[in-house]
Parts: sequence; C-alpha cells; structure tokens
Amino acid sequence: MTSARKLYYGWIVVAVTFLTLLISSGIRTAPSVIIKPLEAEFQWSRASISLAVAFSLFAYGFGGPLGGGFVDRFGPKRVMLAGLALCTIGLIPLLALQELWQLHILWGIVVGVGTGVIANVLGSTITIRWFNKYRGIVLGLLGAAGATGQLIFVPALIAIQSSSGWRSVIGVMAAAAGVALIPTLMFMRDRPQDMGLQPLGELTVAQRTDTRKTTLREALRTRDFWLLAFSFFICGYTTNGLIGTHLLPHTLEHGFVEADISYALALMGLMNIFGTLASGWLSDRYDNRRLLAMYYGFRGVSLAALPFVLEMRGMLLFSIIYGLDWIATVPPTVNLTAQRFGRGSLGLLYGWIFCSHMIGAGIASYAGGFFRDQLGDYHLIFLSAALLGLVAAGLSLGISTSGNLKPATA
Repeated sequence: MTSARKLYYGWIVVAVTFLTLLISSGIRTAPSVIIKPLEAEFQWSRASISLAVAFSLFAYGFGGPLGGGFVDRFGPKRVMLAGLALCTIGLIPLLALQELWQLHILWGIVVGVGTGVIANVLGSTITIRWFNKYRGIVLGLLGAAGATGQLIFVPALIAIQSSSGWRSVIGVMAAAAGVALIPTLMFMRDRPQDMGLQPLGELTVAQRTDTRKTTLREALRTRDFWLLAFSFFICGYTTNGLIGTHLLPHTLEHGFVEADISYALALMGLMNIFGTLASGWLSDRYDNRRLLAMYYGFRGVSLAALPFVLEMRGMLLFSIIYGLDWIATVPPTVNLTAQRFGRGSLGLLYGWIFCSHMIGAGIASYAGGFFRDQLGDYHLIFLSAALLGLVAAGLSLGISTSGNLKPATA
C-alpha cells in the first residue's frame, strides 16, 4: 500500500523541467520591458533594438534542433544545466552594456542559444520518456510554463524597471537562471531507468505498434512537414515575435498606464495557463487539426481587433481571448508530428518545426520595430499577423495523420 502511494519520480522531473522552462520564459519576456528604457538612455532606434531581439529569437529557434540532438546524446539534465549556464553568462555582462553590438551578441546569440536549448523540445522529450499515460496533460503543463513565466515575471519586471531601472531587470533574470541550476543539478534525471523505474502507465496499442522513424530528408519531401512548419512559423510570428516583443511598447504609446497593462499581461498569462492545459486535455480526445484551426482562427480575429483597442476594458477582453490560445497550439502540433512521422522521430522533426516557429518570431520582431519607425505605429504589422493567423487555420486542416509518406510534389 505504501509503495502504491509513493509519488512517481517523473512528476519531480516535470516540476524541475517546469521551473527551468518558466525561468527561460521569464528571460524571454525581458526585451518588451526594457525596449523603451534602452531607447531613452542610448538613443537607439526601435528597429535596431528589435534586431537584437530578432537575433535572439533566431538563435532560440535553431537552439531547438541543436538541443534535441544534445538531449539524445547527453541527456536532458546536462542540456538544461548548459542552457541555464549560458543564460547566466550572457545576462551578467549586459549589466555593463554600452554598445549596441554588445546587445546583439550577448542577448542575440548567447542568451538566445541558452534559452533555445531548453525550449519546448525539452518538454516533449521529457513527456515521451517518462509518461505513456497523461502525455497530453504533461505536454500542456510544460507548455503552460511559458504562460506562467509571463504571469509571474512581466508584472514583476515592469515594477522593477519602474523603480530601479532596466539593469535591475537584467540582474534579477541572471540571478533566477543561476538559482535554477541548483534543483536541476540535485533532482533532474534523464530517464526512468536511471531510477529503476518504467514510464508511467501502459502503452496504448497505437503507441506500442508505432515504431516508425522518419529521417529529416524524408520528412522534407512531404507536404505535411511543410504544413506543420509553416503554420508554426505563423504561430511564432503572431506570438513571441510580435505580441511578446511589441505589445507593451504599443500600449504605452497609446495612452495606457504601465501598472494597468501589467495586470492585462498577467491576465493574458493566466488565460494562457488555462488554455494550454485545456489544449493538452483536448488533444488527447479530438482531431488535433481542427483544434489548431480553431486556435489560429480565434488568434487572427483578436489580432485584427487589437489596433482598435483604445481603453482598458477592451484590452482586458483581448487578453482573455488571445491568452487562451497563445501556447495552446503546442500540444496538437507535437501530437500531429508524432502521428504523422512516428514517435521515434519526434525530437528531431519537432525540433526543426519549432525552429520555423522562431524564424517567424524573429522576422516579426524586427518587422514590428522597422514598421513602427517608418509608420509611427504597429497597426499594419498587427493586421498582417491577423491575416496570417487565418491562413494558418486553413493550413492546419490540410495536415494528414496517415503514416504513409506523401511527397510534397504529389
């Protein structure tokens, strides 16, 4: 009876991974808080600062397949420790920032790679290794780490920046990355066999019989890989790149107060947690293609309305609708990748699909700053994101779940 009640160690691994992803997400929220202070202190343009964020998002994206390969070779624990160490090493010198190139190298490359190798690919690998049961829920939970990071860190970082300046924001995030090394070192384990355990739950018939592996070269020849990659490209464009980087500067330039916006962003993060957990539950039960189409459709509609939101009630409504599907796209995208190409290829192929997500994010980050400098506002770029969201909804419905590879030219 005692052993039956003993906590499965995989849940401790999930908790450590959640904390690591939460810290990584908190680090990634910092640019939106410090863009305007950097402009004021150094007289740098919005586009030039956004370029550093774009570099970081690109590095973050390419860190996905890089981290996936390292996880397969060295295990999640070493990769998490290396990623957190890179974040700390990249953030500390930013406290003495004086030149724009320093921002591009330290934030754009070092922090970008550090956060990238511990990004969503890590969560999917942990889920597959430790759980046969509850996979959708665990994926949703680890996906919600990003939303929780926003919920916790954005209001806190806004308050810190207002009272102590942008360098204090960087210092807090460097300290958080350093502290996260401790539980990772003490409690993280690579696989259940290291603890004399087996993955939790019995394999389903589909999981037991799905031994397929698809090489990257084979996947690149299929239409479905490109549908998944381009729809996730749009996901990155419409989330991390545009809203994650530019929503706060946009609202401050349209008369909103920092304290009020911090509440709206916290609400968005809270809705994101609910949305992502619900998406994980739904993705175990319903057609993942239709779920994706619904998520992208609602996102497109909410972004189309954003330029016309001029008062707090509308901003809170936007936070609720948009927040519910920010990271809700992750569980269905992971599931569709596994269903289409085999679970044995999930780490590699999802790593590259996630890379396309961050390429979209990087493009939107720089484009947002560029068009803001050229036009004086973000309206055009928000409308472009709305249109792309509707395109992604259509692309999602065209994805096949068949294991038979269909060439892209067919």
